[in-house]
Amino acid sequence: MIKHIVMWKLKDPAKAALFKAKLDSCRGLVPGMREFEVAVRTPGLEANCDVVLCSAFDDKAALQAYLEHPQHVEVSAVLGSLRESRSALDYEI
Repeated sequence: MIKHIVMWKLKDPAKAALFKAKLDSCRGLVPGMREFEVAVRTPGLEANCDVVLCSAFDDKAALQAYLEHPQHVEVSAVLGSLRESRSALDYEI
């Protein structure tokens, strides 16, 4: 299984709910997607990012299918204009 974790710092943190809604539209896009959780920072709790995606895929092929899916490509283009920075980590479990 491949975990795919991505964190974003937004240009305008007030747009975190919009960012999350766009990401949530990618849930279940491809076979082999096992987990897909999007969260926004919680006031009063430690955070150095505004939005996080924690997802898991059966294998590298399923992750690649997600990354190349037209819906994901379209959402990524929109979100790219809202973010200040992006960090990602993919790893096998």
